[in-house]
Amino acid sequence: MDTDRLDPRTNPYRPDLAATALRHVVAASRYVDPKPMEVVADLAPVLAEPNPDARLETEALFGENVAVFEDRDGWSWVQLGTDDYIGYLHSSALGPPKAGKSHKVSALRTYRYSRADLKSPRLGLLSLGSPVSVTGRTGEYCEISGGGFVHSGHVCKIDHAETDFVAVAERFAGTPYLWGGRSSIGLDCSALVQLSLGACGVPAPRDSDMQMNLGAGVPVPGTDGHDLVRGDLVFWRGHVGIMTDKTTLLHANADAMEVAREPLAEAANRIGGTGLQIIGVRRLHAASDL
Repeated sequence: MDTDRLDPRTNPYRPDLAATALRHVVAASRYVDPKPMEVVADLAPVLAEPNPDARLETEALFGENVAVFEDRDGWSWVQLGTDDYIGYLHSSALGPPKAGKSHKVSALRTYRYSRADLKSPRLGLLSLGSPVSVTGRTGEYCEISGGGFVHSGHVCKIDHAETDFVAVAERFAGTPYLWGGRSSIGLDCSALVQLSLGACGVPAPRDSDMQMNLGAGVPVPGTDGHDLVRGDLVFWRGHVGIMTDKTTLLHANADAMEVAREPLAEAANRIGGTGLQIIGVRRLHAASDL
């Protein structure tokens, strides 16, 4: 069995355990069917190993579905329903899946209150894109399955799609950079792309190298004078940014340690100083390209 082309980031297999669906693809000591669960924590770190000191791989949002392949010693080995990413999270962050989600969080972040009252105790903080089931309304607040109330102006129908993913990304300006982060509390370069496209109803993979398959390729700037446009994705090895116009890049980066705008020429020069050059540009202007 050859796993050379099977990405371990998005395929659930280890030497001792693998998904039943991979039985004839990978060798493992045991194969199991996934158990459907749902994230009940506001934001759940997904780690590389079942250890609190392990590297943060990504984060799972409240209400997102996960497939659990192992639950042992307080840790669950899971595959995220949103982007198929694999990792370990605390089992306490999971609960039984609820009925179909009716809404999603449309604000960058919104408090979940114990009552339909902004002065009531806060139960948590939900992030953009978190799917929720609205079970009732009281005044200006929606009651959600799982407990709590959120302001009605901070959620939208689950099938609502923004029309400008760059405008969504620009709302994250100033958000702290966090490797593996996936919320407005902290996020990395590829999460900025993923969350912004997701708000527009466009599913995107988690990592920047995976995102190089989005859209259509255009010439790298500087090779033929080709003009970039708003919404172009610019890639370096391990990094991606979004053009807000033909000269300005918006990206979550570890130099500014936040989501920041800067001239593409300056970013390319600085990143080039580390030995990395622009390796690709993808254009997402047409729905058929996504």
